[in-house]
Amino acid sequence: MDDFRKAFPFIRDHWGLIRHDTAVHLELSLYSILIAIAIGVPLGIYLGHLHRWSFLAINVSNIGRALPSVAVLAILLPWVGIGYADVIIALVVLAFPPILTNTYVAVDQVDVDSVDAANGMGLRPVQVLTRVELPQALPLIFAGIRTSSVFVVATATLAGIFGGGGLGDIINNRESYGLDGVIAASYVIIILAFAAQILLLGLERLVTPRGLRELRRPSRGRNGRSWRRWVLPSRSTPGPAGPEPEIGSTT
Repeated sequence: MDDFRKAFPFIRDHWGLIRHDTAVHLELSLYSILIAIAIGVPLGIYLGHLHRWSFLAINVSNIGRALPSVAVLAILLPWVGIGYADVIIALVVLAFPPILTNTYVAVDQVDVDSVDAANGMGLRPVQVLTRVELPQALPLIFAGIRTSSVFVVATATLAGIFGGGGLGDIINNRESYGLDGVIAASYVIIILAFAAQILLLGLERLVTPRGLRELRRPSRGRNGRSWRRWVLPSRSTPGPAGPEPEIGSTT
């Protein structure tokens, strides 16, 4: 227990080191996430909009999840060498699968009635995608980005082994910084992971259309308990029942 208490004095006494390594850690994580988003989101949107090639999205994601980050770093070592680029490629491989899978599923499972209504109004395919499908898919897309962000922030400590820098330098160098330093750096990583979650939740709320945010607000049931409507109506959900038109009616 004393070692955990000593972590905070370590942060205070080595603030310059913690600040520098945190900045490098964030830089590695940010670049990796942005590259994974730049590849995974457009590809997932394209495949989901076509409603085809689901096996491609699923199998690529499964392969990416099955590859350990350390193994990816080791495989890249002869071509890329030890350093920054090797670590970023491994982190992109780690972050890519959840982003691709969530983006594909989000766009593919958009309410079909909304899409049919947009097509009936004469919207072009690009307009259907940008005005109907993407706004409804944003919550699930951001869920994949949040998951990947936490994975990357936690796994970027491997950079300390392969010359990439960051907080992994402290965690993987107990001989120099002691157990206090290892615990202190771990605390910082935990804070960074929570901060990434909160930041992306706020960004998701900012870009999600107001109507969809209303669907996800807490509501009160008959028993007074609050519950959330987290998903849009499914494709098989019937619409509200109304009077059937009489035979021969023009309405």
